[in-house]
Amino acid sequence: MLNGVRSLFLQITSGVLGLWLAIRFVSGVKLEGEIQILFFAGFILGLLNFFLKPVLKLITLPLWLLTFGIFSFIINMGIIWLVDIIFPELIIEGVVPLFWTTLWILGISILVSIFSPKFQKM
Repeated sequence: MLNGVRSLFLQITSGVLGLWLAIRFVSGVKLEGEIQILFFAGFILGLLNFFLKPVLKLITLPLWLLTFGIFSFIINMGIIWLVDIIFPELIIEGVVPLFWTTLWILGISILVSIFSPKFQKM
């Protein structure tokens, strides 16, 4: 159970940090509103990545295998696009900014998982 909570926390942290970096550094990604919207959008992104992404990966397993895992990136882009639709304050103008936002979030997710402390069973 502790591992699941840890994974959910890492997904939410990666979502918030990745969106923040994308807003700062990706041309075509903006946040019109308060900083709380960013935290809430990152929270929802983390929840979607934790709960929806495994189901989508299972459904699209043949495509995932056929493309050697690259289709997983398309799933990530779709989830971020869904968050963009849910939050009108978050503006991602087109596919190219969506691509770079996905890369930022993926990179932050990898870094957060590498540098987060590991819990061991006793």
